[in-house]
Amino acid sequence: MSDQVEVIVGRVARAHGVRGDVTIEVRTDEPARRFTPGVSLRTPTGRTLRVVACRAQGGGLLVRFDGVTDRDGAEALRGLELLTDVAADEMPSGPDEYFDRQLVGLRVLDAAGTDSGRVVEVTHGSAQDILVIETATGQRMVPFVSALVPEVDVEAGTLRLAPVRGLLVDDQDEQ
Repeated sequence: MSDQVEVIVGRVARAHGVRGDVTIEVRTDEPARRFTPGVSLRTPTGRTLRVVACRAQGGGLLVRFDGVTDRDGAEALRGLELLTDVAADEMPSGPDEYFDRQLVGLRVLDAAGTDSGRVVEVTHGSAQDILVIETATGQRMVPFVSALVPEVDVEAGTLRLAPVRGLLVDDQDEQ
């Protein structure tokens, strides 16, 4: 049996309507898999929430949990992170796809190979994912697209950026 890792798959944003639905800030690349009816998720307090319905709504998700039947119940969930366990060796379906947990912690190398920071977060935007990179001068956000991040080596613990000005420093800082 493989080891399991706990991952955050979403956060309850707010109540939606009067029947107990909640909007979810998705924190997973596989929302259809993680929020399918019948799936149980945990909160950091240890509460288990079983998904009974899920549908796309305006770029996000509307989810109904078993036992949450009204707006007050939905409001009580506001702000809770939703967690699940996945196999540590589970891989994404595509060859050039990565789970957030594989990217967070990677050392960031500039085009010349100089250590320039570390990935501290992956945010999921409407157009593409964004890497949040902690550098010596603060956090920078880099779109996670092959034109800007041409090389990811999870085993080596690194990713390399393309030679594009301004990715990790402002142009005026380079002068």
